[in-house]
Amino acid sequence: MQKVLAIVLVSTMAAVSLAADESERLNRWLDEQYELELQRSPLTLAVHGRKEQYDKVDDFSVAAELDWLDWLAASAAAMQTQFDYAKLSPQARLSYDFWLFRARSEAASRPYLYHDYVFDQFGSTQTYPVRFLLNYHVVDTVADMEAYVARVRGFSRAIGQWLATTKKAADLGIRPPRFAYEVVLQQSRGVIAGKPFDDAETDSALWADGSAKIADLKQRGLTDDEQAARLRLSLQEALLNDLMPAYNDLIAWHSEDIGNARAQARGAASLPQGDAYYEERLRHYTHSDLSAEAIHKLGLDEVARIQREMQVIMRSLGYEGSLQSFFAFVRDDPRFYYPDTDAGREAYLARTRALLTKMDGMLPEYFGLLPRSSLVVKRVEAYRERDGAVQFYEVGTADGSRPGVYYVHLSDIGAYNKTDLETTAYHEGSPGHHMQLSIAKELTGVPRFRTNVTYSAYTEGWALYSEYLAREMGAFEDPYNDFGRLVAEIWRAIRLVVDTGLHAKGWTEEQAVQYMLDNSAIPEAAVRSEIRRYLVAPGQATSYKVGMLKIQSLRARAEAELGDDFDIRGFHDVVLGGGSLPLPILEQAVTDWVESVRQAR
Repeated sequence: MQKVLAIVLVSTMAAVSLAADESERLNRWLDEQYELELQRSPLTLAVHGRKEQYDKVDDFSVAAELDWLDWLAASAAAMQTQFDYAKLSPQARLSYDFWLFRARSEAASRPYLYHDYVFDQFGSTQTYPVRFLLNYHVVDTVADMEAYVARVRGFSRAIGQWLATTKKAADLGIRPPRFAYEVVLQQSRGVIAGKPFDDAETDSALWADGSAKIADLKQRGLTDDEQAARLRLSLQEALLNDLMPAYNDLIAWHSEDIGNARAQARGAASLPQGDAYYEERLRHYTHSDLSAEAIHKLGLDEVARIQREMQVIMRSLGYEGSLQSFFAFVRDDPRFYYPDTDAGREAYLARTRALLTKMDGMLPEYFGLLPRSSLVVKRVEAYRERDGAVQFYEVGTADGSRPGVYYVHLSDIGAYNKTDLETTAYHEGSPGHHMQLSIAKELTGVPRFRTNVTYSAYTEGWALYSEYLAREMGAFEDPYNDFGRLVAEIWRAIRLVVDTGLHAKGWTEEQAVQYMLDNSAIPEAAVRSEIRRYLVAPGQATSYKVGMLKIQSLRARAEAELGDDFDIRGFHDVVLGGGSLPLPILEQAVTDWVESVRQAR
């Protein structure tokens, strides 16, 4: 008997060793592949805090996109021939499946390269050069500043490539709605407004940023007056001779073509191959084969369920009217808004910071993994701030040199209801995007692509799940704010209805606006901004609620299967500890975790 046990033990140890060897080999190979991919994108390297190719800007041509798709498909095919899946550890299998999922998902988008709008009010590609240079191009040395100037010229070429794609799409009958043109024109003109582009007394965003970075070099003794003057002159020439003509071309074409864009916006079905394109977008954003009809019904069911919960809170507050009249009360009563003053805007920011500070003290009870990166709350810069636009988060660097930032649009403070402030803080900050994306950046022991590649169904699904989790944690003490949480959740359920309505059922913009107003307390300015967002990004809005429901279902299943052995910290660490896993692969990770807990009993 002892001899048999010894043979079994040796066999098991050999199998573990084989899995470790094959898994380590796969991890190294995937890191090598991802490094090759990163080297294709100098801008992504900079976002990761790296300075290779620091004076370069990516190739944004369609040819370059096709070349990348070919490369990714070839990489996935090579992985399938070079590695024995059966010999991989469970964690390595997740990496293998993730890389393969990514290649297949991107390949599915190949027929629709001209369908995604390049310039619109949501993606705001027209402001990307400014956003990148201000937020990601760090200047520590004179060479870094010279690279900054080179990138100004490089972005001029990129704008030309983006415009060429836009013109080709227009030739194919693919144009965003007219309102998108209007925002593109307004923001593009804003980029080249101020010194040195005109005689205005104020500096343009890029001139102010570049000048400040040159001044900082001088203050730190890294350059003298003469060299600083040369750097300023070089920057001025790049702005006037390269960037300004590129933006003028962008403005001229949009000004000329705006008459061809639809004044009455229509969804994806109105585009060539629109139905097939929208189906592909739904698969991409939900990681499922759910049809538009199924998603629409799911949204209707969720709206009805959440409204029942809303009525419970409404009655507890002593309100006897209809839910729709309560929506109007919360939407319109001045008590639910900060004043349209500098003091009001600062109060909004201060309240947000206080809530997130309080949340920090609650996290260890629910999470083992916590981010090292800090979180700051900032108002969106004037050059890209828009009335009614959604708040958003930008992740920092893994080494903590750049914090995560929760950005708040406050130009129209009347678009933001006080009852929504708390929920949005948890969604964008902790335990939402800041925790999720920072932890992913800081992961070790997994291939690097898993710390950086993101999927909306996971990232937004988690952030929406975090809103409900914050309630479980006891964060919502004011019932009006808890009602605001349900407003935020019904907002995402409504997205399932209106996104499919707009893009598969022929709804008009006004139909979608009215449905959202009738079924939520969201201010009208925010509603109109949201509907226009969905119109230019088909399918993206469906990822939030589908992702949340998937995470909730995985948790419910784990709780049922593990009973008293279920640990909420362990579950959250599994969900956050693997990077932005596609939902089918996240499900496998949770399944593996449940099995490991069972075996440890």
